[in-house]
Amino acid sequence: MKWTDVREIGIALADSRPYADPMTVRFTDLMRWVMELPGFADDANRCNEKILEAIQKVWLEERD
Repeated sequence: MKWTDVREIGIALADSRPYADPMTVRFTDLMRWVMELPGFADDANRCNEKILEAIQKVWLEERD
């Protein structure tokens, strides 16, 4: 996975952290959690707030 795989990342977070509230997670934690996902292999410098917001949105949709 790479940062551009927003949908796949959001689904993986919903599966791996079912009790976390996507709306209360700090972006610094979200970024770290994404980088810890199995199969994630991308440079941290390619991440930005827009990508994290998109991941957060997918994660929220998957959770609900």
